[in-house]
Amino acid sequence: MDLSNLKPAPGSTKNRKRIGRGHGSGTGKQSGKGHKGQNSRSGGGVKPGFEGGQMPLQRRIPKRGFVSRNKKVYNLINLRDLEMFDAGTVVDLEQYGKARLVVAIKDGVKVLADGKLTKSLTVYAHKFSKAAIAEIEAAGGKVEVL
Repeated sequence: MDLSNLKPAPGSTKNRKRIGRGHGSGTGKQSGKGHKGQNSRSGGGVKPGFEGGQMPLQRRIPKRGFVSRNKKVYNLINLRDLEMFDAGTVVDLEQYGKARLVVAIKDGVKVLADGKLTKSLTVYAHKFSKAAIAEIEAAGGKVEVL
């Protein structure tokens, strides 16, 4: 057995459908699009959400408020979450991942002051609340903004 003998398992690959290649192909003449109508024409079809002229759902339902396109979404970490680390640890993005505090970084990591911190840690994050900075430094730790 070598690379030149490899081939896909039987039934795992199919030939593509060759449209408009005569009656014998099974998809000749109208090419599987039926007779006339919007969807049989070139460029035919309707845009997503079109309901045949009826007022579409996305325009029927009421809209409220404002949603900013530039809003930043941060992964939030509380001081009580940092309590799991040993004293003197450098807590950075890699440590957050190992501890499963952050699974996927969105626009950054923000540390909040919920809970108590009793250990001296060097904490790296994109943002900190003022109370969190005060609490970390009061415990003898250091704050590093990424």
